[in-house]
Amino acid sequence: MNKPFKFKQFTIHQDRCAMKVGTDGVLLGAWTLINGKPNSILDIGSGTGLIALQMAQRCDAELIDAIELDEDAYEQCVENFEASPWADRLFCYHAGLDEFVDEIEDTYDLIISNPPFYSEEVSSGDAARDIARQNDALPFDELLEGVSKLLSPKGVFSVIIPYKKEWNFVALAENFGLFTRRITRVKGNSNSELKRSLLEFGFTKETIVENELIIELERHQYTKEYVDLTKEFYLKM
Repeated sequence: MNKPFKFKQFTIHQDRCAMKVGTDGVLLGAWTLINGKPNSILDIGSGTGLIALQMAQRCDAELIDAIELDEDAYEQCVENFEASPWADRLFCYHAGLDEFVDEIEDTYDLIISNPPFYSEEVSSGDAARDIARQNDALPFDELLEGVSKLLSPKGVFSVIIPYKKEWNFVALAENFGLFTRRITRVKGNSNSELKRSLLEFGFTKETIVENELIIELERHQYTKEYVDLTKEFYLKM
């Protein structure tokens, strides 16, 4: 499980990270729109650095920052950045979101987060992984407040959360002046329940574009939509 995860253009070392490479992160990094050609990007809670690296592969943004609170994950993120073809554009801060907000005066054109959202009181037997998954490590209101301060006026915020928390998250976002623009609800296969919500926000109200994404037709047989979305990254797509 700790072996490096090889993508088409970069490799993620993850032996020191509680949260390993997973479908959620890859999905978010692939789904996020970069039509506006963002010049500055921030990945909040970067873990291995996966999403920031996806952004570096996909666009020419001069500044791609990441923040990570966990020391081991932070150090591994830096290593993954430095080993990538885009090391000169990637920078990781060892900080919590609250202290980062206090110190940074600039704003970002695009902010992305795959936040820890495991709220059930269940232990996996791995303390570091459990802490990484506990949503009180980064409560949604703290995340949204930070985003509202760090996002440029015409900027975009992109996030993935459990489908069951979508309504609450959207309502909370509006308290901070952030309005939903795009929603993709994700399910494992056509017979399974909706599992995740990919959400895009901005400071202006627009007509919300909504759709659904099914990942698999059957075990290890992926839908055309999922393949089209992720084929830039996965080796075997």
